[in-house]
Amino acid sequence: MTKTYSVVDARARLPQILDEVEAGSNVGLTRRGHLVAVVLSSKEYQTLSGQRVQFGPAYQAFCQQHDLLQMGLSDKEITALRDKSTGRKVRL
Repeated sequence: MTKTYSVVDARARLPQILDEVEAGSNVGLTRRGHLVAVVLSSKEYQTLSGQRVQFGPAYQAFCQQHDLLQMGLSDKEITALRDKSTGRKVRL
């Protein structure tokens, strides 16, 4: 954590705190000298809370941004790479 502010100071410096968080810092908030909260970026929050993009939509977005043929990959090669087996056996 880069900086900490008391709740009283945080009220007066909210725009500055948000700028620090957007720049990549985590900011702690204290009440009576005890850390009570941490302000972090929405990107870091999503990472920590497990809100991730599913593979299908992420792959579609990747394909829209990158031409696989220009990368030297054909549709056949990509399809051949996919493992279509049912997976390993698991003892329960």
